[in-house]
Amino acid sequence: MISPTHVVVLPTYNTGPRLAAVVADVLCHWPSVYVVVDGSTDGSERAVREMAARTPGLHVLTLPRNSGKGAAVLAGAQAARARGATHALIMDADGQHPAASIAEFIRRSLEQTDAMVLGRPIFGPEVPAERRHGRKLSIGLVALEVLGPGIADPLFGFRVYPLAPLLDVMGARRGGRRYDFDTESAVRLCWAGVRPVNLEAPVRYFTTAQGGVSHFRYGRDNLRLAAMHVRLIAELLLWRWRAVRRWRRRWRADGWRPETPPALLLAPAR
Repeated sequence: MISPTHVVVLPTYNTGPRLAAVVADVLCHWPSVYVVVDGSTDGSERAVREMAARTPGLHVLTLPRNSGKGAAVLAGAQAARARGATHALIMDADGQHPAASIAEFIRRSLEQTDAMVLGRPIFGPEVPAERRHGRKLSIGLVALEVLGPGIADPLFGFRVYPLAPLLDVMGARRGGRRYDFDTESAVRLCWAGVRPVNLEAPVRYFTTAQGGVSHFRYGRDNLRLAAMHVRLIAELLLWRWRAVRRWRRRWRADGWRPETPPALLLAPAR
């Protein structure tokens, strides 16, 4: 079922020629799409602008300079909300996330409009081992920050947000504007009383030869993530923990049961 309240937001920065193909694929599964060009300099958005000229549901926003994934997502969220949307499915623009799962995720969001629907990635054999194993620490830290299980994978950016609480908890903050956005937004939404719901989704990783692009820098961005976790844990211990406990009790009373899946799911070998 197509719903006018839900849109897809794709932040993109120098994604290269893969961008246009991903946008076309997304449009096959959902008619309302916001592409947020985060200060790209490679011209990859030109083909998308041409597509938008003949596609009423495709909107292209351009940020004047590269501000980070989180900033791009929030810009798309603000634009979508201004046009009447209440929820946005966020996905990467490089083809790693499954466009074929868009309808399933939005369907779950329509069933539970007060929840955030978080992707739980199923990794294929091509995924680098450091990506699989490095995220185990983040999963454990986030379980601490929300006082238990509930967020199956805080680093996986394929998810549906309710826009009003997302903009309330992240819109005015200075932090969480880059690769720390996915984790910080999920934790802070839990703190604000937004229930997490997890759905499995396959992940694809592309080599450079296949057109894969990654702007994640292990040293710089892992330091940023570490600093974020220090802030979140300190804030939790100083004053957030009472509210988190209260929300978890309320969710349980309403029938919510936190999932405790394996930290990492692997797809069968092909």
